[in-house]
Amino acid sequence: MNRKLRFQKSENSSLWNWICRKVISLAVGSIILISFCMWLRFYIDNKWHEYRIPVEVRAELAELIKNPWLNINRYHAIIDRWYGVDYWKPELRITDWLILAVLVLIVIPIIFTLTLRTARPLSKQISALANAAKSVAQGSFGAKVKIPDNLPLELRSLSENFNGMSMQLERYEKDLKKSHVAMAHELRSPLTAATGRLQGMIDGVFEPSETQLKMVMQQLNELNRLVEDLHLLKLADAGQLNLSMISAGLNEIVREKIAWITPSAEKAGVSIRHNQNMMLSGVADPYRLGQVFLILMDNALRYAADGGVLDISYDATPDTVSVIFRDKGPAVPNELLEDIFTPFVREEVSRSRHSGGSGLGLSIARAICEAHGGQLEVEKNKKGGLAFRVSLRKS
Repeated sequence: MNRKLRFQKSENSSLWNWICRKVISLAVGSIILISFCMWLRFYIDNKWHEYRIPVEVRAELAELIKNPWLNINRYHAIIDRWYGVDYWKPELRITDWLILAVLVLIVIPIIFTLTLRTARPLSKQISALANAAKSVAQGSFGAKVKIPDNLPLELRSLSENFNGMSMQLERYEKDLKKSHVAMAHELRSPLTAATGRLQGMIDGVFEPSETQLKMVMQQLNELNRLVEDLHLLKLADAGQLNLSMISAGLNEIVREKIAWITPSAEKAGVSIRHNQNMMLSGVADPYRLGQVFLILMDNALRYAADGGVLDISYDATPDTVSVIFRDKGPAVPNELLEDIFTPFVREEVSRSRHSGGSGLGLSIARAICEAHGGQLEVEKNKKGGLAFRVSLRKS
């Protein structure tokens, strides 16, 4: 793999090097072509004159060329006779200038054509990027460009990044559409229940008793909680979540939330084992971080109660501190594990909203962690269940 990457880098040089190499190649090639043509002109002219000279005179001239001072007058006489008096003029003849001009006129369109042909891949790729960007701007997310092998490094990187951005936008658009559908369903369910109950009391189907009003109030509270969760998630996604960052003791926050959720855990038959193998502090907002811990604990009670145990432990690196929530619940399919942080995704799709929550908890937890500059990751345990790791900067 590394050899392949090195080979690819050697093939795709930077744009500056690519342009310099092409321009220098054209310039040097043009000079060599003109020089070769001029040399060929003098070579042919010389051979033509040699061909016209008699054999005896040619042999004599060959000896005099080796040492003209043997008979300098004879040497000049032969040259003047067969090559012409102009041979001795220290300047280019008119015919030489004409030939040079013709060569330049021939080479100019060749250089022009080669330059256009050389620049064609750049122009073609930039046009493709412009058209793809226009398609994306018009809402056609997922538009991609082909990436030829002979592109400069910067243009290749730009094309790859554009394709990656386009794929991300396409995925975000699909997720957004799915979220809108799920959001409409989640909002409609309590609202429909409340309005149906009220309409029943108006029509006389239900007696307007305190019990009926409490049922309506329960649905409205559920709707209010869902709206608040959505608002919190959008604030976190937009980077507008207000955080009071301090050096917070993670163990203390965890103990506080365990005390809060212990009655629910006992009711669900789940034992919470708090393994305080180390005392850690991280840069965090205690209130928001407590929300994350409570969401993860509640998630374990909802979906992993069959395992009967929730293990909470700690880990640290030179730069980060982590809290790990490990349950022993049923196995989770890989395809669901990939989307577990997506809004309105529940670990068990058969659960109703009342038993399975709103489907926003893990999304909110991850958004809060990212707002802290940290991470929330999930992985499968070897013996079943899931392990959620909250990682933050060490204080």
